[in-house]
Amino acid sequence: MFESLSERLESAFKQIKGEGRITDLNIAATVKDIRRALVDADVNYKIAKEFTDNIREKALGQKVLTAVSPGQLMVKIVKDELVELMGGSESQFNAKGNPAVILIAGLQGSGKTTFSGKLANYLKTRKNLSPMLVAADIYRPAAIDQLKVLGGQIGVDVYSEPENKDAVAIAKQAIAEAKKTNKNVVIIDTAGRLAVDEAMMTEVANIKAAVNPQEILFVVDSMTGQDAVNTAKAFNERLDFSGVVLTKLDGDTRGGAALSIKYTVEKPIKFVSSGEKLDTLDVFYPERMAQRILGMGDITTLVEKAQAQFDEEQARKLEKKIRKNQFDFEDFKQQLEQIKKMGNIKDLLGMIPGMGKAMKDIDISDDAFKGVEAMINSMTPVERRNPDLIDLKRKQRIAKGSGKDIGEVNAFMKQFEQMKQMMKMMNKMPMGGRMGMGRR
Repeated sequence: MFESLSERLESAFKQIKGEGRITDLNIAATVKDIRRALVDADVNYKIAKEFTDNIREKALGQKVLTAVSPGQLMVKIVKDELVELMGGSESQFNAKGNPAVILIAGLQGSGKTTFSGKLANYLKTRKNLSPMLVAADIYRPAAIDQLKVLGGQIGVDVYSEPENKDAVAIAKQAIAEAKKTNKNVVIIDTAGRLAVDEAMMTEVANIKAAVNPQEILFVVDSMTGQDAVNTAKAFNERLDFSGVVLTKLDGDTRGGAALSIKYTVEKPIKFVSSGEKLDTLDVFYPERMAQRILGMGDITTLVEKAQAQFDEEQARKLEKKIRKNQFDFEDFKQQLEQIKKMGNIKDLLGMIPGMGKAMKDIDISDDAFKGVEAMINSMTPVERRNPDLIDLKRKQRIAKGSGKDIGEVNAFMKQFEQMKQMMKMMNKMPMGGRMGMGRR
């Protein structure tokens, strides 16, 4: 995400990187390029100008320390301004109540229904709450079916009344049902239209008045840029929503919505969503997003994703096996499955500082591990636990069973041995005990 903006900003910083000091002249050229990059990313010109005016003012007012180059200082100033533009710090999400009521609003196609499912999954798995989903889109039968499918996938009840054409009544009855069944969060998925219209606004405003939600989340497709910001403004004038959700961040996102929306409606971005998988929802951290836009990676989020998937007790057992050089294909397969649960592989690699640019033109499919898994699945349980048993005859059988040639099996076996040796060496280091895989 934001690949084009990241490249343009990096290019702007080159103006000043080789300079020995900050001057009016080199700052003017850099700031001009930053402003152009933001406008091209679909950021409103007024916001881009105010942003770059702040950068110029701060840059000219700073003395460059001998240990810091003008280029490094400029990157820091831009990062700090980006963080401020996107809200400064993480915004709290209120899911406390008896039950807590969360109202979801936005245009049709923005990803409201999918987000509702993701939010229910997030509250259930990460916050140990008991959510109920409510199908209050009375115009699109497919929305009710979609919500039921999502609810089934995550084990969350869905309240619907397909024959009822009164969205307000459905929302009120759902809350009554939630109280009866001890659900502590109600997530109401409302109807959207292709454009802002009076009927939609009136209906969602009426639902708000009837159920008094703790949170009203405006869901916006981040690929729509400045249009998203204008829509957010219209919704906020009627609903006074509490926060924004940016969806489809894995698409061709130029960045305009993420950078402009907080400034325009003065409401925080609370969540960001990418992909269709129901565990691809993250709390929005302005600092981390700014780091990613500037190619600094996002190690904190990467570690959090790993910690959410890796079991501490399992990690201890794995560490002992690595120390004794007993790491086998069963262990390797288990690690692959946990890595896959963390999300899109290319996105994960992009969180490592410096990797975002390196990965730009490389297409890594989520099926990248399929060949390796096929080879492991073609081994017998005894072979998986005892890799040394795998001779040429066994390799030929594994190749045939996995649809690979013998050369691919040999290469995989060699890489596996190299990885085992590397893991053993890492665990012999003084910090090894504290850096076991998955250790919290």
